[in-house]
Amino acid sequence: MTANVGTIDRIFRLILGIVLLALPFVSGLAVFDSTTATVLSVGVGIVMLATSTMRFCPLYRILGIQTCKTR
Repeated sequence: MTANVGTIDRIFRLILGIVLLALPFVSGLAVFDSTTATVLSVGVGIVMLATSTMRFCPLYRILGIQTCKTR
């Protein structure tokens, strides 16, 4: 896998992933009374954290996007 996620993109994904993982458990928002919303938020949060740590996004590859500098 060739890295296709740049530094700013990684930071954004990391922060978004942490927020999405924590939101259902600490926010108290009514939308998270639904199991579906909680599972969706946690699932997307995990994907964001995974793509941030691996520096690779499969969707970026399909769309031909690359936010990191090439060597």
